Amino acid sequence: MFIKYDVIVVGAGHAGCEAAAAAANMGSRVLLVTMNLQTIAQMSCNPAMGGIAKGQIVREIDALGGYSGIVTDQTMIQFRMLNRSKGPAMWSPRAQSDRMLFSQRWRELLEQTPNLDFYQDMVRGLLVRDGRCYGVITGLGHHIEAKAVVLTNGTFLNGLIHIGEKQFGGGRMAEKSATGITEQLVELGFESDRLKTGTPPRIDGRSLDYSKMEEQKGDEEISGFSYLDIPRIKPEEQRSCWITYTDQAVHNELKLGFDRSPMYAGRIEGVGPRYCPSIEDKINRFADRERHQLFVEPEGWNTIEIYVNGFSTSLPEEVQYAALRRVPGFENCKMFRPGYAIEYDYFPPTQLQYSLETKHLENLFFAGQINGTTGYEEAACQGLMAGMNAHLKASGQPPFILKRSEAYIGVLIDDLISKGTEEPYRMFTSRAEYRTLLRQDNADLRLTERSYTLGLAKNDRWERVSQKQHSVERIRKRLFEQSVEPELVNGYLESKGSALLREKQKLGQLLLRPNISIEELAGLPHVSDLFKEFDRESLQQAEIQIKYEVYIEKEKELVARMNQMEELEIPPAFDFMRVQAISAEAREKLQRIRPRTLGQASRISGINPSDVQILMVFMGR
Repeated sequence: MFIKYDVIVVGAGHAGCEAAAAAANMGSRVLLVTMNLQTIAQMSCNPAMGGIAKGQIVREIDALGGYSGIVTDQTMIQFRMLNRSKGPAMWSPRAQSDRMLFSQRWRELLEQTPNLDFYQDMVRGLLVRDGRCYGVITGLGHHIEAKAVVLTNGTFLNGLIHIGEKQFGGGRMAEKSATGITEQLVELGFESDRLKTGTPPRIDGRSLDYSKMEEQKGDEEISGFSYLDIPRIKPEEQRSCWITYTDQAVHNELKLGFDRSPMYAGRIEGVGPRYCPSIEDKINRFADRERHQLFVEPEGWNTIEIYVNGFSTSLPEEVQYAALRRVPGFENCKMFRPGYAIEYDYFPPTQLQYSLETKHLENLFFAGQINGTTGYEEAACQGLMAGMNAHLKASGQPPFILKRSEAYIGVLIDDLISKGTEEPYRMFTSRAEYRTLLRQDNADLRLTERSYTLGLAKNDRWERVSQKQHSVERIRKRLFEQSVEPELVNGYLESKGSALLREKQKLGQLLLRPNISIEELAGLPHVSDLFKEFDRESLQQAEIQIKYEVYIEKEKELVARMNQMEELEIPPAFDFMRVQAISAEAREKLQRIRPRTLGQASRISGINPSDVQILMVFMGR
């Protein structure tokens, strides 16, 4: 019934979809196995993509040839570029999506992908022989063989849903959990643990009074996520989101249910996300706060369903309902379904290699929440990397690995493997040491060539990047070759509160001034002809490179110094327990994680600089 595949991907969430698409587009024969073909790429929680640091990840996925940016651009109902008041390194795109359209478009793209087959069934086990995984066993008893397997099980591994004092098995509301895989992997020597996440109640938008809320409109300019020419909505077509707040009355109503809260009663064992806590956790941990912000977000173009961002909860449904009706604008709200918490199995990611292949079992890859992360974007980028590396492993090629200095994706994977995580991991710009280099605007310049070389990014992407690089170089050259007379720009400079010119000056020098933009300079008489052939994206890229050149060069110097440590490789069979000069704790962590380089060893939690120096001396001997 089944051929032998190159790659089998288990699970069709954000990680699974990207993994399957990447491996198939690189030439592997791929089977995507999911428990429900109707919920491919389901947005289980907030119907939005991007945000602080997460937007950078989606841009990187797109630059590498993944689909998340394309689907988001095609299904967005609102777009905002966050942190515009800060420097370009902090700019982060975010889009509100149509939940149903997002899932539909993902399925359409997957069905149009050559080499990709689908099968609906639960995977309950793996085919294992001589320390290698060579396929899967399904709930219907099929043994399907493959050269590599990617597990992207999300919250489904022994998933347990909590609403007040009620609890029942499930990987998502109204969907059953998956069993068998955790138990088999533990028997094979893997370490597993439990995590928790949650989701807010959904509300009938017709029952809300928006006049009591603050309107939050989309941007007047929509740049989107994909570097390709994707048809996007017009700014005036966007749907608004709304902001309201809890108050003491809401908090008091919520506290009435604390005695029946699964979190406070000890029924939930897993650790929840620190940076996306439940509403009951917020009012308990931040008791001095009089109110908490709630974002009222539409779920799509043609639905009245509303997502209440900031009100994640697992309290009894009657408590949720009573508290919500005290929120300004929600006095007459009708609930579609209550919020809930879900516990699930994950495998501490220190058990992985940089390729996301497991250390214990060859040809087996993990991606997404199975590695302890939270968020669609974090899952999707892991899926992309696991799919690429599963294809490379199946075809006998070396793995594709991104460094911390090359991508937020590299930061995420290095954090997971070197430090592990005991709570759901979420990406922030503060986690990246080189965020001036890792901007959302230059992901294509950083990554597309590498992906094109491997066969994932196609010709159209590479041609666009090549053209962009050429345009930026020409713009920079013209800016520093062309001088401008004072009388031609002094009116503009005066309007910007900038010092007037007394003599001719290069346009590039003018651009270094605060509040001076390349688009405005290019619009001045006698200057516009110099730049009319260039698109806005190239002009902005040239401006960023010029304005931040000093900072960019400093970070490149830091990267060069750090790369010296990254090039000092540790032999795979090195016995860290022999190095008695370092602490027992450090030896134990090094032996368990088995870093590939001294650079990675230096980032392991609990490893001191002196430990690294001792290792360096020991290995030198």
